[in-house]
Amino acid sequence: MSDHVYKQIELTGSSTTSIEDAVQNALTKASKTLHGMRWFEVTETRGHLEDNKLSHWQVTIKVGVTLD
Repeated sequence: MSDHVYKQIELTGSSTTSIEDAVQNALTKASKTLHGMRWFEVTETRGHLEDNKLSHWQVTIKVGVTLD
C-alpha cells in the first residue's frame, strides 16, 4: 500500500428530499470536475424553511481528493 496525500475540499449540497440526497447531489456535481475523490465527512447539516415548513436540506461536507 502506498502513502497517500489528500487535499480537502468543502462542498454544500441541497435537496428537497433528504440529507442523503443533498450529499449525493454535492458529490455528483463535484465528480464532473474533480478526480480522485476518496472519502467525505459531513461537517454541518441544516434546513431551509419557507412558511415554517422544511423546504430544503443543506449538507456541508469535506471531500478528500488524492493528489497525483
